Amino acid sequence: MKGLHLDRLRISRGAETLVSLDLLVAPGEVLTVMGPSGSGKSTALAAIIGTLAPPFRLEGRIWLDGVEVTPLPTRARRIGLLFQDDVLFPHLSVGGNLGFALPPGLRGAARRARIAAALEQAGLPGFADRDPATLSGGQRARVALFRTLLAEPCALLLDEPFSRLDADLREQIRSFVLDRARDRGLPVILVTHDAEDARAAGGSVISPMGLPL
Repeated sequence: MKGLHLDRLRISRGAETLVSLDLLVAPGEVLTVMGPSGSGKSTALAAIIGTLAPPFRLEGRIWLDGVEVTPLPTRARRIGLLFQDDVLFPHLSVGGNLGFALPPGLRGAARRARIAAALEQAGLPGFADRDPATLSGGQRARVALFRTLLAEPCALLLDEPFSRLDADLREQIRSFVLDRARDRGLPVILVTHDAEDARAAGGSVISPMGLPL
């Protein structure tokens, strides 16, 4: 079964259930999970990516393209994640940040070609040697996205990655990210508290408890 399948996923803390999801996100589909701060949105993403920490308890299973990834470590799950902050490494150039996502065995001209191609697609040709500190917010967001895509994820999680951008840039980057994800046929889960993000994403909108909104 292609896509990201959350099979009776339940996350609790003590006696309280914070997340209850039983659904399939198909390739190219965007599912939006909405709710106020503290409602369990980011906790759900942590469970899917494999970083859920105590005192949370996870029940259920997570499947990606027919393979159960619940017992796998984060890196082996092949699920990309974009945060509110772009989290670029300040000690690396733009090209170095992109190269971080590439397989370590890819070296020399082949590695440089992959980085150059990503920068071209991001609308940032010739930026490989730039210091990330010199980039605008929108440029940093595009580099962060392509660093994630260069790792060739099979699904993409978005943890309010547009919330720190001003209104005009937010619309631009949101379209850029979602269009690239759809072009690659990635199942996407977008976590947000912003109704405009949900409208722009299309698709279903639910609460962390799986209730339609």
